[in-house]
Amino acid sequence: MPHRSRLAILLMDLPPELHDAGRRFWSAATGHPVEPDPADDHWSSLGSFADGFHLEVQRTGHGTPPRWHVDVETDDIPAEVARLEAAGAERHRDMGSFWQMKDPAGLVFCVVGVQTGADFDRHATTWP
Repeated sequence: MPHRSRLAILLMDLPPELHDAGRRFWSAATGHPVEPDPADDHWSSLGSFADGFHLEVQRTGHGTPPRWHVDVETDDIPAEVARLEAAGAERHRDMGSFWQMKDPAGLVFCVVGVQTGADFDRHATTWP
């Protein structure tokens, strides 16, 4: 059965000691204000960019190195994980409601459910 997915979100994973400085810098660099998530103080957003691509900031735990990672959003997580495995990715960690995976070079990315609403509908690719 067909499913849809898209590369939707670029996340900055920042440990607590770098979190505020990183958010301030990327807000200044992009001209987008930081919008904290009122429900979760680990998350904030710098909003939507070209084709509805979102830039988000995640405060990680101590000892996690600063890094970038992308989220692939999909309307069928198991189907998208299987498709990406066939393309060369590996499952890294089952996070309960989503999968953390690694590409062939070892870069971390996540396969998540739809988070961007209308942007998903406008920009998702349909896979057989």
